[in-house]
Amino acid sequence: MSDRLNIVVVEQNRDRAIQIVDALNETGDYDVFVIGDVSGLGRQIAARLPDIVLIDIENPSRDMLEELTLASGPLDRPVAMFVSGAAGGLAKAAVEAGVSAYVVDGLRPDRLQPVLAAATARFQMFRQIRIELEETRRALEDRKLIDRAKGLVMKARGVTEDEAYALLRKTAMDQGRRVADVAEALVTAQGLLS
Repeated sequence: MSDRLNIVVVEQNRDRAIQIVDALNETGDYDVFVIGDVSGLGRQIAARLPDIVLIDIENPSRDMLEELTLASGPLDRPVAMFVSGAAGGLAKAAVEAGVSAYVVDGLRPDRLQPVLAAATARFQMFRQIRIELEETRRALEDRKLIDRAKGLVMKARGVTEDEAYALLRKTAMDQGRRVADVAEALVTAQGLLS
């Protein structure tokens, strides 16, 4: 596996695409692929499995920005977007859509490396936050299931909460499953029987 960064550049203007590729080659050792036709952009990007996507838009509209952003898979990889002008309010929309770096008038060779680094760092930070958020949500859902299952066991067996949890835990250990999975099965079965 190559250590070289695999970069996809989305640029419809051939001359600009050449400038970007030249600028990238001046600043680092990358595998660069240019997409000039944005039809089926998501499919084209997915086929390349890039480490990062650079999108250059001269005059973006909100619809174009959203379409390009969503097609580039900003939750799967860092996406850096370069726009020619401030394009009022689009930076917020781009960031909300998951763009890791939104750069106005910034496509200069000396700025590419720091923009790539910033986009990658920001993407990693948000990915870690998403993972932690998902783990927290799952833990809360597991806790709710376990509490419901404990209530069912307490009612059916006439035991205390601690004893109900101990029974769920022992069952999970005996079956090589998670306590939450045993609790979910019990709650589901109770729902079918009531």
